[in-house]
Order: sequence, then C-alpha cells, then structure tokens
Amino acid sequence: MPLTNPWLAGPTLDHDLPREQLEDRILNLLSTQNLAVIATVNKDGTPVATPVRYYSLGFEIFYTSWNASVKSRNLRRDPRVSAGIAAQLVGQASSRGAQLFGTARTLERDDPEAESYWEAFRWQSDHAERGRSVHEPPTDPLTIITPSRILYTEHWLRRSGYRPRQTWRPL
Repeated sequence: MPLTNPWLAGPTLDHDLPREQLEDRILNLLSTQNLAVIATVNKDGTPVATPVRYYSLGFEIFYTSWNASVKSRNLRRDPRVSAGIAAQLVGQASSRGAQLFGTARTLERDDPEAESYWEAFRWQSDHAERGRSVHEPPTDPLTIITPSRILYTEHWLRRSGYRPRQTWRPL
C-alpha cells in the first residue's frame, strides 16, 4: 500500500505555531463549522455531552437554549464547560478540531449585552425553516462560552514542522 502522507510517519514535532497563525487557524475552524458538543456536569457528578449548533464571535461560541434544559440548569449551578468542535475527518492527515475550556453565561434576550451576539446569530434561516416570521426575532436566551484555554489539533501542521496540538490562552 502506498504511503500517502509520509510526513505523518516521522516523529511528532514539538514546535509552537506563532500565536497569530494559531489564532487565524482557530478562528477559521470556528467560522467554518457549526456543531459543537457541549460538556456539562449533572448535580450527581455524572457528565452530560450535548450537541448544539453554534455561532462564533471572536473566540467565543454561543447557542440558544431553553432555561429549563439540562445543560442550562447544569451551567447555572456550575458554569465550567468544555466544548468540542471537529471538522470532518477522512484520515489522520485531515484531523482538525478544537476543545474549548472555559465558562458559560446565559443572557436573556432583553439583556443589552446580548444584542451583539444576536447580530451574529443567523436566526432568520431557522425561522424560515420552521414557518415563523423572519420579521419577529427570537426571544430565547443565548448561552455564551468564553474560553480560558483552547486545545487546537491539526495534524497537517506536522507538514510545516509544528506539533499537531497547540494550546491557545487569552492574553
């Protein structure tokens, strides 16, 4: 069988990608994907992982959720959260994704801080799909995840001499 990606066969490198390039790659991933798995913890300590469709603004991701949902109740009790985002995987050479670790906060629709997030949220397509008026914005709360650390994985980085896993932290 031919070796399609010989650069994957060697040892894993340990060079950090320059911050500007890392940030650009993370922002590209967040902008080109829309499904995250949000991990929270139940009251009894058991984990809950929930897929959500998200939007992004900078390094934050956000989604709508009912206040009564399990993930929303869990985050009110403990705002620590992890979110996993992955691009479609064909093989190790295409492995690309991010784990966001941070805190979540929920903003009600009438909270002035929510407006900038709603401007970035494409709710009109949801309303059209569900037969709702595109002239009446949603009233749902938004949950915003602000990362304190992002673990970014891209095996293609090895091709350029960098480690496949890079860590980002806000300045």
